[in-house]
Amino acid sequence: MLRRLSLRSRLILGVIFLTLVGLAAADIATYSSLQSFLVDRTDKSLDDAHHAVDAGLHRPHRAGSAIDAGVPGYYVQVRRPNGTVVVSAFDSRFGGDDDDPPPNLPKSVQLHESDQAPAGQEERVAYFTTSADEGDRYRVRAWTQSGSAYTFFVAAPLKDVDSTLHRLLLIELLVTGLVLAGIAALGLWVVRLGLRPLAAIGATASRIADGDLTQRVARTDDRTEVGRLGLALNAMLGQIESGFRAKEASERKLRRFVADASHELRTPLAAVRAYAELFTRGAAERPADLERSMAGIARESERMSLLVEDLLLLARLDEGRPLEQKPVRLDELVREAVDAAHAVDPERPLDATLGEAVVLGDGNRLRQVVDNLLANARAHTPAGTPVHVTVEAVGGRAVLTVRDEGPGLDPAHSEQVFQRFYRSDESRSRASGGVGLGLAIVAGVAEAHGGRATVESEAGQGAAFRVELPLP
Repeated sequence: MLRRLSLRSRLILGVIFLTLVGLAAADIATYSSLQSFLVDRTDKSLDDAHHAVDAGLHRPHRAGSAIDAGVPGYYVQVRRPNGTVVVSAFDSRFGGDDDDPPPNLPKSVQLHESDQAPAGQEERVAYFTTSADEGDRYRVRAWTQSGSAYTFFVAAPLKDVDSTLHRLLLIELLVTGLVLAGIAALGLWVVRLGLRPLAAIGATASRIADGDLTQRVARTDDRTEVGRLGLALNAMLGQIESGFRAKEASERKLRRFVADASHELRTPLAAVRAYAELFTRGAAERPADLERSMAGIARESERMSLLVEDLLLLARLDEGRPLEQKPVRLDELVREAVDAAHAVDPERPLDATLGEAVVLGDGNRLRQVVDNLLANARAHTPAGTPVHVTVEAVGGRAVLTVRDEGPGLDPAHSEQVFQRFYRSDESRSRASGGVGLGLAIVAGVAEAHGGRATVESEAGQGAAFRVELPLP
């Protein structure tokens, strides 16, 4: 049942229950203490009446008159040992009718030795409570003395005691009800105030569930439990948002990757299909057309093979497959690549400053890095633009730098040149470069060797591509 209630309701019910238990214990203790006090006071008054009765019995007058003069307001009864009642009446009305019903006294009473008897006398006494026929209660003192042939009873009505206790009970019930109502109202206000941050957290979570990942829990304070919960939720939401944004970015990159790969493969495939169609239209019977078709198919197939190999290399790098780890003289490898670049473009000024540097890695992949950087410089700078290549060891790293004096890059392009299929010319004209995988391979191979690839460039001032690799 309690599990179906809200946290606010359970807290309020818990506070009310604990308050009720505390108030009930205090009420019972107060009622019992007052009842004991009033009964003890009545017993003392009965002791005083007992002395008056004893004094009356020793007077040389009639017993009823003596009791009448000494014990006003009490009920007195005197019995012989055989149970015969000698006197049974209220004070001044002995022998007459009385409107108050007399108490119902037991036929026999168990008496005990009293330690309050006068010196030289032995007294047996008992105190008990009884009631009349109409329900009125009486407090009774019964006693007998050594050598006496009578048992005496003095009964005092408990109307005032019962009235006082009844009034106390009503007051306790009223006060308990008011206190419970006040505690419930105050507890509801305090709990509502304390749970307000939880309500705000719930509202924030609802907005986040609707898709707004920028929402955060407000008014967090590490000094309170709810505040610490808000801080933890904010940290978690930050990680979720970062992960979601990263996932979105990854999906966008994947969609662009697939679209760009499809675009790059579509052109050579269309060319191969065109050459094949030319063959079916009779090129087989014309030697010149046949040679042209076969050369075109071979050329486009080689182009597709290079693209697929580049994509396969990037996929392997993404999977984290280990590369070959052998000592490689980076300066010699760069010298060979520079010589090959001279042969490809002999008209371009190309100088190299090569300091000795040995790294651990895959020589073929590192050679591919240098070739891609030199090919990028040829593709994106005008003919005859000087290119400078340097290799040096700096701070435990081998640094390869390929710097050109071409038009440079805009800052917006500098941040994205290492992305796959990224090209600053959206028209995708072949004059503007290749398919956009060269620099992506450079960055991927550098990271696989524990290094990194960066670029520094300003529009109109050339570009400097730098690859840093750890020295063994």
